[in-house]
Formats: sequence, C-alpha cells, structure tokens
Amino acid sequence: MMNESRFTALAEQYMDMVYRIALNASGSAADAEDVVQNVMLRLYRSDPDFESEEHARRWLIRVAVNESKRLVGLPWKKREASFEKVLNIADGTDGFQQGLLMKVAGLPPKYRVPMYLYYYEGYSVKEIAELTGSKISTLQTRLARGREKLRAVLEEEMK
Repeated sequence: MMNESRFTALAEQYMDMVYRIALNASGSAADAEDVVQNVMLRLYRSDPDFESEEHARRWLIRVAVNESKRLVGLPWKKREASFEKVLNIADGTDGFQQGLLMKVAGLPPKYRVPMYLYYYEGYSVKEIAELTGSKISTLQTRLARGREKLRAVLEEEMK
C-alpha cells in the first residue's frame, strides 16, 4: 500500500484531471465520481513505482480511461449521456471556452475523449494512442471527424 502523504499529494494534484477525463468518457457526473474513486483506490492499493511526475500522470490517465470504458460498457448502463453538469469542469474559463467545451462534451465518446485529451490536456496523438490503447491512425481519424462534427454544430448555431 502507498504511503499516505504520497497518496494525498498525488490525489490532490490529479483528482480533477481524472474526474474530467471520466466525465468526458462517461457523460455522467455520478459515473465520473465512481471512476475517480476506483482509480484512486487502485492507486492506493497498487502503489506503483513512478519514475517521474509525468509517469504518474500518464498512469492515472490510462487507468481512468480504462475504468471509464469498463463502467460505460456494463450491460445495464445506458449508452446515452447527459451533460448538464459538464460546466463544472470548466470553472475559471470564459463563456466562449465553456460553450466550446459543452460542444465537445456533446460529441460521441469515441470523438470526445481524444479531443479532450488533445486540446484540453495537451497530449499528442501518439501519446493519446498509448494512453487509450488505440492505433495512431484511428485517433487521427477520430480527431478529424470530431473536428468536422464540431464545425458542423458551430456552423448550425451561427445560422
């Protein structure tokens, strides 16, 4: 088990990021909270030996993505997502950024998660592929299609 002070430091530093990733993947605040609890519990119990802060961050993202996929894939879970609480993840941003984040959050999960990791967390396509277990070409396609869908939504609003 992980030492309490190290766990607390990692949890305080990365809990919001894990929550945002889980919310983007699941579309539900309640499910995102469950994912955060499961990720933090796994961190505490497994006590991984991180080489650096970036290694810890990547490990937490990978576990959050996998846990979100597992939770969303449960047979009794609905495939529809509600994003009424998504603005909670955009605290401190201006109205335009919040609106744009809402539009990204409205995309299907296969586009939403890569776009969030790319544009809001700053990861490269190669890094996202490693974190999500996807092929680089698949992620490039999803990012391009996600941008197309986002552009279509924004153009529709401007009419």
